[in-house]
Amino acid sequence: MGNSRVEILVGFFLICGFLALGWLALKLGEVPWVTDSKSYTINAEFDNIAGLKTGADVQIAGVVVGKVRQLALNKDKQAMVTMQVDRSITIPVDSVASVKSQGIIGDKYIQVTLGGDEKSYPPGGTIVDTESAVDLESLISKFAFGQVK
Repeated sequence: MGNSRVEILVGFFLICGFLALGWLALKLGEVPWVTDSKSYTINAEFDNIAGLKTGADVQIAGVVVGKVRQLALNKDKQAMVTMQVDRSITIPVDSVASVKSQGIIGDKYIQVTLGGDEKSYPPGGTIVDTESAVDLESLISKFAFGQVK
């Protein structure tokens, strides 16, 4: 009789362990049907996103409010950045998205400077007022070879 009590206790702890592991996987794995309820996607068009990677931060006033989800070329041969942003954040239509760098050689991220318009971008909208990445390598080579005017 004592043996079955131990087996039940072990089974109970095993089930609790699997439930905890499943919960942790959902929280850390960012499963779409879990994270979509808390966030929405918005796009931005850039001429140059050199150094920007999928998973980079999206910041407003230095606070991380989302992540870069996809990088692609659109039909106009511009870089289209798809960002997943916290649902509590609304982005006015006169906002500016910029590719910035953490320090001189740090990781790239998207900085959104909010505008003051009452109208906001809908989920899936596209920010067209953007500032592209500064390509330090090309600036240095232009300076070194005397092409800067």
